[in-house]
Amino acid sequence: MTPAHGFPQYFRRPKPIKPHAGQESVWDYPRPPRVEPRPERVVVRLGGEVIADTTDAVRVLETSHPPVYYLPLNAFRSGVLVPVDGTSFCEFKGQAHYFDVVAGGVVAPRAGWTYPEPARGFEALGTRVALYPGLMESCEVDGEKVMSQAGDFYGGWITAQIVGPFKGGPGTMGW
Repeated sequence: MTPAHGFPQYFRRPKPIKPHAGQESVWDYPRPPRVEPRPERVVVRLGGEVIADTTDAVRVLETSHPPVYYLPLNAFRSGVLVPVDGTSFCEFKGQAHYFDVVAGGVVAPRAGWTYPEPARGFEALGTRVALYPGLMESCEVDGEKVMSQAGDFYGGWITAQIVGPFKGGPGTMGW
């Protein structure tokens, strides 16, 4: 469908949800993205086991996306992250490398990624791993279970503190 201004609907910026006190709108996040340290306790479970537990996470904030949390490599139990072949490229962060995440008899293929040689401005990601929350049993931020961002390759972590609408679902590719 093409609205009166001549651009297809999927190129229109959606109407941001107004955040309440204590909330953040993803439409106030920057582009290019930024990295910020976070003090919250982040706990990740897979296969009935805690695979990571840290208060030393960082998150990447980018316009229209829920934050992506990156946890220190040393926050993961030994043997949980299994490197796999293949990479992808982010115009901001550089070349990503992937992990299968394995615990409790469960294998989550290519469910984690890292930037071992991140681009300038993203150096904090060089020793950290992000996870797709939808492929984990659970991801929690300060005890709140995270919802995952829609879409095939988005790794955003949605909590009650974050409002959208969020890129990733049907019809959002042009945002």
